[in-house]
Amino acid sequence: MRKIKEVLRLKFALGLGLRAIARSCSIGLGTVHEYLQRAEAAGLTWPLGEDWDEDRLETALFGGPPRPRPAVLAIPDFADFHQQRQRHPHLTQQLLWEEYRQANPDGYRYSRFCELYQRWRRKQDVVLRQEHKAGEKLFVDWAGTTIPIYDPSGGPARRAHLFVAVLGASSYTYAEATGDEQLANWIGAHVRAFEFYQGVPKLVVPDNAKTGVTKACRYDPDLNPTYQEMAMHYGVGVVPARPYKPRDKAKVESGVLLAERWIIAALRHRKFFSIEELNLAIRELRDRINQRPFRKREGSRASQFAALDKPVLNPLPVERFDLSQWSRARVNIDYHVVFDTNYYSVPYNLVQELMEVRSTPTTVELFHKGQRVASHLRARGHGHTVTIAEHRPRSHQEHLEWTPSRMVHWAESIGPHTARLFERILADKPHPEMGYRGCLGIIRLAAQYSPVRMEAAAERALVTGACRYQSVKSILKNALDQQPLGLPALPPAPPSPHDNIRGAEYFE
Repeated sequence: MRKIKEVLRLKFALGLGLRAIARSCSIGLGTVHEYLQRAEAAGLTWPLGEDWDEDRLETALFGGPPRPRPAVLAIPDFADFHQQRQRHPHLTQQLLWEEYRQANPDGYRYSRFCELYQRWRRKQDVVLRQEHKAGEKLFVDWAGTTIPIYDPSGGPARRAHLFVAVLGASSYTYAEATGDEQLANWIGAHVRAFEFYQGVPKLVVPDNAKTGVTKACRYDPDLNPTYQEMAMHYGVGVVPARPYKPRDKAKVESGVLLAERWIIAALRHRKFFSIEELNLAIRELRDRINQRPFRKREGSRASQFAALDKPVLNPLPVERFDLSQWSRARVNIDYHVVFDTNYYSVPYNLVQELMEVRSTPTTVELFHKGQRVASHLRARGHGHTVTIAEHRPRSHQEHLEWTPSRMVHWAESIGPHTARLFERILADKPHPEMGYRGCLGIIRLAAQYSPVRMEAAAERALVTGACRYQSVKSILKNALDQQPLGLPALPPAPPSPHDNIRGAEYFE
């Protein structure tokens, strides 16, 4: 009807000839002649009135009453059917159609029912076309296909995993191979991607892998603490895609497909014996992808990156991110936390509390409820104890300050004989610490009896060789320190055994 109206307009309003009308409307000369004859027979002129719709115009030109419309059949409730299929995964279209026919015996047949249902579904599954701002989002993901790395000695091959990052506005692509998909390689790949782009976007959009997201949630996902710390270091936000919604990161899905086709597939005939060798080959193919001209628009990924993304990316921080790992541990009763088979102290009042442990290759930091309470240099080896003196309670600090020299210094305040007694006690033990308690007991005896009596008792103990706490206590208790100190009589020397010595019995 649109071309018929145009023929009438060109003829009656502009007065064009038949050939000019045929050329303008791209129809045959005979068709134009037939339309004008029918219009003349129907008495039509231009312009048509507002009440001339297509049905009335068709009736006037081609005659006859309007064709009767077919009977309207009962329209199935496809929205309800779709919800039922989502709730019951084993529900089939055949069963839905049979139930529909039971309620509507004159309804659609099965083939028409399925056609209408699929047409309805296609209209529901509409896709939002994402418009990406320059420098705003970086989409990251792992490729599903791996690349074999062969052992030069003939051992089993290991699989290298391909990390892919794509900028939203320019589609500028970064790719590298890693040994696995664990946290260290996940963070390291991000860092190297930022350095490749020579800048940092505002947002990073990953999927919900455990290396990035500890607990997936559509509304409030929990990020891995190390991943969150890396994002804070570079000043980027992390917005994980919704679970099971790959269209949220369609850019990187396309980038992964591109990398699998133009990198992994292109390297299928080559053998690699190290990750470094593989990454050299990937770098060459990656640059080729970025330099390849677009098919449907001007420029390439590289030119679009230089024009759009690069000028607005945030600058890199001065220092590169130092990879850290987070774990949890409970404080033991000795106010130390066990990490990597070594022991690290925290303030003693945090005994039995749950701590977060942040470890780097050089440091171990301990956090309680988000507050850092201790920082240590990381110990190498096994079974080492790293303790800060201020973390101990005061009584423990004083106990550790009991050195042999300090014990002797305490004894000198009583007198020289007491000091010599302490030196004798400490020297007689296999380890000086074994004599600390005896020395402390003697100091208490001095406070109980008096320093003068303690000094006398110490002198008697040195002379008699009774250099023990119990012996000194007995001397003071029995007041032996107040008796004159006499040297013991020397026993007679035994005669030397000789045949010429007759002995005292001979002269009796």
